[in-house]
Amino acid sequence: MSRFSKAKLKINKFIDREKKEFKNDDKAAYFFTLPYIILFITFIVIPIALAMVLSFTTFDMVSFPKFNGFNNYIYLLTSDEEFMKYILPNTIKFAVIVGPGGYILSYVMAWALAQLPHKLRTVLAIVLYSPSLTAGVTMTVVWRVFFAGDESGYLNFILLELGMIVEPIAYLQSPNYLFTIMIVVALWGSMGVGFLAMLAGILNVDQELYEAAYIDGLNNRFQEVIYITIPAMKPQMLFGAVMAIVGTFSAGALGVSLSGSNPTPNYAGSLIVNHIEDYGFIRYDMGYAAALSLVLLLIIYFFSRLSWKFFGEKD
Repeated sequence: MSRFSKAKLKINKFIDREKKEFKNDDKAAYFFTLPYIILFITFIVIPIALAMVLSFTTFDMVSFPKFNGFNNYIYLLTSDEEFMKYILPNTIKFAVIVGPGGYILSYVMAWALAQLPHKLRTVLAIVLYSPSLTAGVTMTVVWRVFFAGDESGYLNFILLELGMIVEPIAYLQSPNYLFTIMIVVALWGSMGVGFLAMLAGILNVDQELYEAAYIDGLNNRFQEVIYITIPAMKPQMLFGAVMAIVGTFSAGALGVSLSGSNPTPNYAGSLIVNHIEDYGFIRYDMGYAAALSLVLLLIIYFFSRLSWKFFGEKD
């Protein structure tokens, strides 16, 4: 039997099973889920479908879209030098560093807070979580003052006073520093809902599991984390991983807000989202921007599935 026949057989079995289950379902439940379904279709399904259609067109947002086949994807893979040379490597490096870095940092801080008394834990959790509540653009205002390129910048002032530099450095306009600053700022604000989910997961692990594990030969806190805590909170770990992936790959306002321009100086801090905005709202090439959006969606989907392999339920 060919792969196509096997896939078709699986689909038919799935449809038959869903039909049988639908007959036994309480139809009132579908009425209560209707608002969510309408919103999901309106703001998720339809935009993705339109992006797929527009990715095969030339569309300047004025004239009617013109079908151009796979030209946008061919241009992306063969002719867009900025994307291949700067945008894609920047996005991957940013995601690899900030994603796992912020994820591990969130877990470590959540685990550390879980060891503290309730009142102190609550205060510190609010302190760590508060930067993520602030909009990214607003958050960068503080860092723009800190890394300002003249003597009023806190970092330049400190280094000048210590005699480590002889003249101010324009950190946010320098390709040598901008990307590193973006990573620092992103990690500083990475304690979001994923961090809170991990903290809740750790606090809700059954204490009897630890007691039983120590009776069975558990020796230290590291083994406790590896063999008890993490396996017992896989749903929270999965949620945190997905949020980290989506957040890092969809980050874009950070580099633009810090440098004050899109694209950033020499594309040093430009990510895929910035490239999409550049083509869609500055160059008015919405067809190519749609193609870039779908590529970003596929990348996020791939890494989300990878997270599911590690933390998803096996059954």
